[in-house]
Amino acid sequence: MKVATTVVMTAWLAATALLAGCAAKAPPPPPSALHVPDTWRSTPAAGAPATDVLWWQAYGDPALSALVGAALEHNGDVRIARARVAEYRARVALAHSAQQPTAGYDAAPARARALTATGAPRTANVFVAEFQAAYEIDWWGRLQQQTDAARASYQAEQAGLDVARLSVAATVAAGYLNLRGLDAQLELAQATLAIRERSRALARRQFEVGYSSKLEWLQAQSEYLAASEQVPQLQRQVCEQENALAVLAGGNPGPIARGIALADLAPPQVGAGLPSDLLQRRPDLARAARNAQAASAQLAATRDQLLPSFRLTVQGGLQSSTLHALLADPTHLWKLAGIVAGPVTDGGRVQAQTEAAAFQRDQALIAYENTARAAFAETDNALGAIARLREQLAVNEERRAQAAETLRIARNRYRNGYASYLEELDAQRTLYAADVARLQLKARLLVATVDLYRALGGGWGT
Repeated sequence: MKVATTVVMTAWLAATALLAGCAAKAPPPPPSALHVPDTWRSTPAAGAPATDVLWWQAYGDPALSALVGAALEHNGDVRIARARVAEYRARVALAHSAQQPTAGYDAAPARARALTATGAPRTANVFVAEFQAAYEIDWWGRLQQQTDAARASYQAEQAGLDVARLSVAATVAAGYLNLRGLDAQLELAQATLAIRERSRALARRQFEVGYSSKLEWLQAQSEYLAASEQVPQLQRQVCEQENALAVLAGGNPGPIARGIALADLAPPQVGAGLPSDLLQRRPDLARAARNAQAASAQLAATRDQLLPSFRLTVQGGLQSSTLHALLADPTHLWKLAGIVAGPVTDGGRVQAQTEAAAFQRDQALIAYENTARAAFAETDNALGAIARLREQLAVNEERRAQAAETLRIARNRYRNGYASYLEELDAQRTLYAADVARLQLKARLLVATVDLYRALGGGWGT
């Protein structure tokens, strides 16, 4: 008996190995072409803190924090991403259900008229109540691979939610900082317009009394109109920026609450870390990696479709010719079966599906590499932008100081009669241009730090 059992087990293992060789052939994945750089081209600030999930709070503006919080709660893209996470969670449960036993029942009262063996017609009633249960043995792991693929897709959508949250938070923060920059430019334009108004009035009085020429009066008028033109243009830009932020926050177009002024906003120090750290910090990289895992698991499940499936079924029921007998003294029926099923030939369908799944896996792997390279470039660009903008601001401070001194000298020369008013107007234009450039550079530097937070993953995935 023991020898017979050994023979049976040996035959079973041999048959299993032989059947396993019937699986479709999948081409190997492409070799990785991703090379992680050793360092960044632009050196991050020394001693900078680690990137936090609530990184927007580093700017110290309660209005900005409140706006980002509202956007993360009500933004339409974030809400869609949440719904996709719920959808893929349900898909995991659906895939896992294939590994569980199934059970069902049916009741079938029937009345039929048929011929007997003698050729006489006979009418009979049949009342049947049955219960069925079935379970597929996942011998090859195909069902588990399908569940693993669904779970990896679910994890990819979870990372996709983080991608949406990071994108919305960064877009709102950058938009708010640009708005504060426009506010500062509008204040400067309005203050400049008031100065131009006083200068125009002075030039007109001096022209009327014959102290200056009409050219100086017309030039003062032209400078006033140029400054006046800037105000409505900036007001339009402020309104459009407010509407864009309100929509991003999940509301209707409208005004946006302000917090700290641009002059008081300081760009935070952001620690970039090593290039290899980025692979664990960015949610889009996590999503690409999970998509690659899902494609690999789906490939394994597709490849094993040619292998036989093993299914156990149990069926039991009651049968009688009358309903009363079905309830009181029925005939008991049962059936227990083990089923082995598998394809003999399918015209190459499974092999073609396997090759298609393999190429989908390859696409997912290449997409991950592309995402990683884009992450490296975005981080390096943001670091470089911060460094260069700081240099520009330093030069701008020197330029503005010289423009302010030039205006002081030109104003004194004009008041003492050594120069015309045109010289002072030219100095005013130079100082105004330097002031506008300073405000724009300050806003761009703040937005560059937001871009760095975005490039670093904003703390998600740490």
